[in-house]
Amino acid sequence: MTVGDYSPRSISNYAREIRFIGTYYPDIPVGELKQEHISAYVMYLKQTLGVGRDKCRMTASALCFLFKQVLKKPYELPSKLYPKKAFTLPQVMSQEEVRQLFDAPLSIKQRALCEVFYSTGIRLEECTRLKVSDIDSKNMCIHLHQGKGRKDRKLLLSPRCLNTLRMYYRVHKPKQWLFEGHHAGMPMHPRSLGHAITMCMKLASLDGKGYSAHTFRHSFATHLLDAGMDIHTIKTLLGHSKLETTMIYLHLQSRKRMSIISPLEALYQRNELEMAPLSTPVL
Repeated sequence: MTVGDYSPRSISNYAREIRFIGTYYPDIPVGELKQEHISAYVMYLKQTLGVGRDKCRMTASALCFLFKQVLKKPYELPSKLYPKKAFTLPQVMSQEEVRQLFDAPLSIKQRALCEVFYSTGIRLEECTRLKVSDIDSKNMCIHLHQGKGRKDRKLLLSPRCLNTLRMYYRVHKPKQWLFEGHHAGMPMHPRSLGHAITMCMKLASLDGKGYSAHTFRHSFATHLLDAGMDIHTIKTLLGHSKLETTMIYLHLQSRKRMSIISPLEALYQRNELEMAPLSTPVL
């Protein structure tokens, strides 16, 4: 996987899944597992452990890589055993809630974190890899190097966020990583970053709604749509590979939804107009 330039996270995930199934079948070498063994294991994950579709897909993909790329044996993904993917709309903060968050007594680092998340739509792990040198005040953008899918892209840098980052820099003086962790020279761990956002929500009395760092990303896209930004530009800003992924935010767009007149309402409005007395006779 290293030779194939897979990400460290993928390597760790695949190796973990192989260890798990090896523990489940301690008397059978992993290379000798048959389709019925793998199907039974996936059923165990679904029915006994109650895991979701993504976990089952990760297990099947790890085994597929092992059989095809390492052992050079045929392997068929047990796709028929995957649970159906549920369509759920992501959580989105209202603009009033975002304003409530920024009106809360946040520290300068907390404010900088929240403003970067909300004004750029960046992912959690992408944020941990931002460097001070990535802030481009001349061109008013943030250079994101090797984001998800190993893609570079430019993020929006709002003047307000830039001002907050400058104040944050004067106080904390980060050297390499924009948001440093407790250990010198190391970036914040994704879990630490997520916990910091949770604390910000608590300070703003928004902790009971289940908002997370990723909620900022959904809110960023939805609020841009409400402001009239086209879906293709939002796709580029979010770093999506497929337009279909970005299209989910059309379901959350409030401006168009609020302007729609229900057929029930239109029916009675028409009747009311027909029954209204005319001020002048019609010839």
